[in-house]
Order: sequence, then C-alpha cells, then structure tokens
Amino acid sequence: MTATSPSPAVLLLDAAQVAALMPVADAIPVMSEMFAALAREQVYLPLRQIIRPPEALGAKGMLGMMPAFIAGSAGSGEGGDNPPVYGAKVGTFFPGNSTLGKDPHQGCVVLMSGETGELLAIMNAAEITGIRTAAVTGLATRLLARHDATRLALIGAGHQAHWHLAALAAARPLQHVRVASRSRASAQAFVDKEQPNYGFTLEPADSVEAAVCDADIVVTVTNTTEPVLHSAWLAPGTHVNLVGSSTPRHREADTELMARARLFVDRRESTVNESGDYLAAAAEGRIGPEDLLAELGELVIGRHPGRASAEDVTLFKSLGMGAQDVALAAALYRRAQTPSGQNIGVRAAI
Repeated sequence: MTATSPSPAVLLLDAAQVAALMPVADAIPVMSEMFAALAREQVYLPLRQIIRPPEALGAKGMLGMMPAFIAGSAGSGEGGDNPPVYGAKVGTFFPGNSTLGKDPHQGCVVLMSGETGELLAIMNAAEITGIRTAAVTGLATRLLARHDATRLALIGAGHQAHWHLAALAAARPLQHVRVASRSRASAQAFVDKEQPNYGFTLEPADSVEAAVCDADIVVTVTNTTEPVLHSAWLAPGTHVNLVGSSTPRHREADTELMARARLFVDRRESTVNESGDYLAAAAEGRIGPEDLLAELGELVIGRHPGRASAEDVTLFKSLGMGAQDVALAAALYRRAQTPSGQNIGVRAAI
C-alpha cells in the first residue's frame, strides 16, 4: 500500500501581508521574467472572461475570471528552479467604489500546484492587482522611456496612483512629479499624503494639460470613458503609459495620440479585443493590428528594440492579464516560505 503524502497547508494572505512581502520595486523583476516567459511560450493564457449581468437585474460592477498556467522556473523573479503553477484571479470591478474610499478592484487570487493540482494559496486580489499593474508600468517605463527622463505627470489620484508613483520612482530617478485629478483638492490630498515618502518634489496641477506639458513620462490611472490625454499637449520624446482604461468602454487617450505614438502592449490578442483606446482609434481607421509594434515580453528578451529615437513618443497600453496575478502570487508564496516571511504568512488548513 502506497503511503499518501500530506497536502500542503494553504497560505492565506490579506492585503497588508501581500504588501509587506512584495514592495512594488521588488515586483518589477517578477513581471519582467513573466513577460519573458510569455514571449518564449512558457505561459498558457486564455483571454479573460467577463461576467456582466443585464442592467435589468440591477447588478453593480462586473466579475472577471483570469486563469493562467506558468511552466516551471518561468516568471519567478527570484532565480532558481520553481515548479509549475496553475492559478486564477477571480476579481470584481466596481468603478463606484472610488467614491466610497474603496479600491474598484476586489476579489482573490488562487494558486494551485502544476504538479498535483493541490490548492496552495488564496490571496487578496486588490493588493496583488495594484502591485503587479504598477510593476508592469515600471517595467515598460524602464524599457521605453528616455534614459534621462526625470519628470513625471501622474493623471489620477485614486488607489492605483499610490502604487504607480512607487513603481515610477523605482524605474527612473525622478526629480519632479505633477499630479492631476478630477479636482485640485484631490490632487493636493494625494501630494500631501505621498510627499513624505519621497525626496523629489510632488505638486498638484490645475489640469491634465498643465501636468503633462513638460513631462518626460506620463501615467494615466483613471476610470474615464472619454479621452483625458491629448496628443497636442505632449512634447516629442514623451513616454506614455495608459493604465486605467481596461475595457472596450473606457479610453484615456485621443485618437491623434494613438496614431502618433509608437505603440507597445502587454498582449496583442487582449488589445485588439478589449482596449477601448485601440478599438476607438481603429474604428476611425487611424490604426490597425500592424501598428502594435511589440509586446512587452518581446522587449524584455530583445526581440524588438523599442524606442527608435529620442524624439519618439512611445506609448504602452496596459490591460492586465491573469498571468501577472499568478506570477506574483507564486513569488509571494515562495517568499512566505523564507525565514523573513514566516512572521507575515498566515497558514490555515482548508
């Protein structure tokens, strides 16, 4: 009779434990390795499934199912050999949460062994989403922004803005940051909260145009359905990260900017199916699939050179995908096993 090996205890991580285990700067190499693995076809990634009940039912928000499989040693960010994993984010998106002081992204990330299928961990999805999204923006900025870029315009002062400021500070030696929001008061509140954490100057801007007029790097983290960023406002050489518009109904950049910029994406398939910024410009006949020059993973492994000149306006369209959540969850799971993680990780048998 063969002895049965015990199932692993299930790691449960709340938002505070996720943040303690994985600062945004540490997540950038995790995302770099995951995108490299994706480019090398070591990741299986179906398109996300969006569940949006009919308005007649009175349902708020939407539910997203984002599964992925990551082969062994792919996307670790930690070095060494790592086992394969299955995982999925089961997440909700409630745009109205921002007015309640809550993150619009909620849910959990589940992690399973790719060798036995056993459940390994359940983690807070809101914190993982914030960290991995910002880390990807930091990675794109490292790969595409000019090396002498020091001035950031941050458009949006909600939950994502906190993580993105940390990611951009890790990606480039920032000297000055302007923050634009729906009101100067909210931009000022963000600046007041974040300024003690940084040695460079943060200041509120009266408008998006005022924030971006002399920026080297622009990041948009808004919930808008209409463009807030216009091509005419941007100087040559600017790098833009469009982050907030993650559905076909949302867009942050005008068509002129989408047509002007050299376009880079996290995944082409997701972009042509889900990006409101891309779909609106494509519907006007200004861009097409051939204008998506490279996926981020192709830049990581050197398959595409990225920026061609200092005068280029480069644009990275971030949509997010389940492999990002799963890769970060796997890295968190490994960190929780280390001595420094033992006081943070909480285990419970399920």
